[in-house]
Amino acid sequence: MNNKLYTQELIQEIKKLKNIDKLANTTILIAGATGMIGSCIVDIIMHLNTNAHLNCTVIALGRNEIRAQKRFKDYWNDKNFFFEKNDINHKIEIKGKLDYIIHAASNTHPLAYAKYPVETINTNVIGTNNLLNLAVSHHIQRFVFLSSVEIYGENRGDTEKFDENYLGYLNCNTLRAGYPEGKRVGESLCQAYNAQYNLDVVIPRLARSFGPTMLMSDSKAMSQFIKNGLESKNIVLKSKGEQEYSYIYSIDAAGAVLFCLLNGKTGEAYNVAGNNCTVKLKNAANIIADICNTKVIFELSDMIEAKGYSKATKAILDVSKLNNIGYVSNIDLNTALKETIDILSNKENESENNF
Repeated sequence: MNNKLYTQELIQEIKKLKNIDKLANTTILIAGATGMIGSCIVDIIMHLNTNAHLNCTVIALGRNEIRAQKRFKDYWNDKNFFFEKNDINHKIEIKGKLDYIIHAASNTHPLAYAKYPVETINTNVIGTNNLLNLAVSHHIQRFVFLSSVEIYGENRGDTEKFDENYLGYLNCNTLRAGYPEGKRVGESLCQAYNAQYNLDVVIPRLARSFGPTMLMSDSKAMSQFIKNGLESKNIVLKSKGEQEYSYIYSIDAAGAVLFCLLNGKTGEAYNVAGNNCTVKLKNAANIIADICNTKVIFELSDMIEAKGYSKATKAILDVSKLNNIGYVSNIDLNTALKETIDILSNKENESENNF
C-alpha cells in the first residue's frame, strides 16, 4: 500500500463503484484473502475505511497466517481488520455479525491443478458448500462466488465469444477437468442454496487474470511471462502461442467483483474481462519482452506442467451483460502489463508483492 502507482490504481477503481455505501458499517468475509483477487479486494475496502470512513469490517480468511501477516501488515492491527485462519474444506464458524461473503478461494494455476487435483475439486465443491452453509446460518445479505471462464470449456467454432448462456465442451474424464467442473458444481450449489434457502447469490465469471497482486508461485503462462521479465530472463513460450484469450487486470477484477456484489442481480452470472485485453499468448509474451528488454524463446513444458494446462485454444468472453449494469474495464493490455511490471519492480515493495 506504500506503492504510489498501486494506490492510484485502487483510487481509480473505487471511482467506478456504485452504491458503495451498502458496505458501510457491515462485516464482510473474504475467503482466499491472500490470493491475487482476494488481496486486492481487501486493499480496496481498507482504503475506503481509511479515506472514506466506510467502517466496513473485513474478515480475511486463509490457511497461512504468516503469508497473511506479511501481505496485510499495513492494517494487521486495524480495528476493522481480522484474520481468520481456516481451511474452507472444513467446517467454518464465525462469531458475531456477518453481512457478506466473497468466495475467492481456489487453486487457479496449472501446477496446482496437476499436483493437488483433489484439493482443487474439494475447494470448489466442499469448500463452497461450507461457505454457503455459513452464509445461511448468518442470514447474510449476499454471497459472491468467483467462477471462471474455464467453465465454458473448449470453443468448437460455433461462436466468436462466450456469453453467459454458452454451453461449452468439457471432457470430464481427465485430471485437468477438476478445476472447471468444480467451478460448474460450485455455481450449481449457489443456485441450489438460492432456491432452497432463499440465499442471495451472484456469480462473477472471471477471465484469466494478471496484475501486481499475483503470487510469484503462480504457474499460469501470463504470470510466468511477467515473473521472467521482472528477473530479466527470457520469456518462455511452451507452445506456439496461438491460443487467444480474454484477460482481466487484477485491480479491475477486484473492482468488478465488488461491483457485482453491490449491483448484480440475484442468481445471475456475469462475465468479467477487460474490453481491451484480448490477446494471443505469443503476442502477450512479445509485449512483456519489449517492456522488460528481453526476448521470447520456445521451450517444451515438463510432464507435470502439461497435465495442468488448458486445452482451450480460444476463450473470449462477451462482457456486454456486465457493461450493461454499469461496469466497464477499458484499460488496454499494454498499459496493464506495464503498470503490473512497474509496481512489482519497485524495490521498496518487492518483498510485499513476493508473498
